[in-house]
Amino acid sequence: MEIIRRPRRNRVSSAIRALVEETTLSTNDLIYPIFVQEGKQQQWEIASMPGIYRFSPDRLLFEIEECMNIGIRAICLFPNISEDKKDKIGSEGCNPEGLYPSTIRSIKARFPELCIMTDVALDPYSSDGHDGIFRDGKILNDETVEILGKMALIQAEAGADLIGPSDMMDGRVQHIRQVLDQHGFIDVGIISYTAKYASAFYGPFRDALQSAPKQGDKKTYQMNPANAKEALLEAELDFQEGADILMVKPALAYLDIIYRLKEKFCIPIAAYNVSGEYAMIKGAARLGWLDEQKCMLETLLSIKRAGADIILSYFAKEVALILKH
Repeated sequence: MEIIRRPRRNRVSSAIRALVEETTLSTNDLIYPIFVQEGKQQQWEIASMPGIYRFSPDRLLFEIEECMNIGIRAICLFPNISEDKKDKIGSEGCNPEGLYPSTIRSIKARFPELCIMTDVALDPYSSDGHDGIFRDGKILNDETVEILGKMALIQAEAGADLIGPSDMMDGRVQHIRQVLDQHGFIDVGIISYTAKYASAFYGPFRDALQSAPKQGDKKTYQMNPANAKEALLEAELDFQEGADILMVKPALAYLDIIYRLKEKFCIPIAAYNVSGEYAMIKGAARLGWLDEQKCMLETLLSIKRAGADIILSYFAKEVALILKH
């Protein structure tokens, strides 16, 4: 055959394939989500997320040390709050001596070089299990945003590096930026959950935080999975309001959204490889249906290839160990 262009020539050996590889994965791309719960010298495995635990604050420090030793330099911290500390306005989220800010301070004291991303939303602290104030069957946007600003400030004062508003309330990025700047935290960044979809892939995470809505759902604030142009609107607003990083959540079912944001915006794009995406691979691997390591790496590589500069993933620790060797 007279073929001038033979693409297979660039695949004939592992050395050549490495030379022409377009996308690579590094521990520098990863943020590891970690859960903290009150207690001492304990860790509790999350049944629907094999290999992922909730840690007491003291035990959490050992986990973070392990992470840093294998190259993970950024975490996203989530709190599991006891039911007796929850109320309708998420008051515990604004308690400067609460579990969450206290844990942030202890981490920063031990590991000042670690990047700590936080979570700003009411659902971990709300007796209703919603990301905003829930009253008469509705989420109150503006009243919620005021509380989110207070939460963000307390987290910044505790030592947070990146504030992560995950609530999807209108105007919250602008308000949080104003609050942080007014109090001198001009160097604390905002990694906004820009396109957070009302997804069925969050189930295991809600098990981890015990934060599922007590009534109703989250469809009036989280995005419709059918919509893509709406994500561009949300991203434009967050960009104009001062977000430093835009995030898409979940990742795998929304690779097209990651790509669109990467093409349009000149700031970093993050993606959250969520609990359900993690659990699917873990579950199938346990049944012998998939090669866990290969699927894990292919999954994260696909998210990076779609345009994500940063990936939040429960696989981060396992990937870091593979990359180290």
